Amino acid sequence: MSSGILYATLAFLCWGLFPLYFHAIGEVPSTQILMHRVLWSLALLAIVLTVRRQWKWLPQLLAKPRVVASFAASSALLTVNWLVYIWAVNNGHVLESSLGYFINPLVNIMLGYVFLHERLRRGQWAAIGLAAAGVLWLTWQSGTVPWISLILAFSFGGYGLMRKTAALGALEGLSFETMVLFPFAVAYYAWLSVHGQNAFVNTESASTPWLLAGLGPTTAIPLLLFAAGARRIPLSVLGLLQYISPSIQFLLGVALFHEPFSAAKLVGFAMIWGALALYAAEGLWQRK
Repeated sequence: MSSGILYATLAFLCWGLFPLYFHAIGEVPSTQILMHRVLWSLALLAIVLTVRRQWKWLPQLLAKPRVVASFAASSALLTVNWLVYIWAVNNGHVLESSLGYFINPLVNIMLGYVFLHERLRRGQWAAIGLAAAGVLWLTWQSGTVPWISLILAFSFGGYGLMRKTAALGALEGLSFETMVLFPFAVAYYAWLSVHGQNAFVNTESASTPWLLAGLGPTTAIPLLLFAAGARRIPLSVLGLLQYISPSIQFLLGVALFHEPFSAAKLVGFAMIWGALALYAAEGLWQRK
């Protein structure tokens, strides 16, 4: 239990600090950052699988077209989530990205109701309703739908739903998803190199290539820590720990990046925080 909490906490701390890392390579276009996440993540995962001699699943998987198709779909959702998050962080929308991950647990509940036919209790319906009211309030105040938050919440929620019903474990699943994306990343890398736009080699900063290569471990290690923690602790504990990440992002957006945070926006965030508190309290009451 204690080791599981430690692993999960470390994973959420890493994810919460991601804006600092992406800001350090803010001059690199978001699509190129995504490309390097795929390339270097697969390199690291291939090493891990080789050391553990854990390749037997791959031929078996390739013989199942429907399973391959499901992982292609989850890869697409992961790509959307990564790209929107990177773009949001590097374009001054850290607060909106944190809001997306605050909303995500309630999106997971709704997706479970729609696709897995899970029953929702009154308290859970109330939490979803309060969060929806918060989103509507933010939309009304700003005049635009908080699309960054909603895309992040629903893309990661959809990804989690597909991984929940997937035929592979965390390490194998992430490895195959990056394999699906690998040909596109290599083709994009070649195109950028031919046109002299590859930030990995065409940069004046000595640290940029190293930071881009570091996207491999910074992407894969938190995911592996999360998988290790999730296997050791109850989902209710994991659900509470997951608020570490958006909380850190929120603090970075306000205190470090000085993004505007008006009183009207505070009301919307407070409604969503209230929904999360209601959701957590209702879950603890049911366990008791």
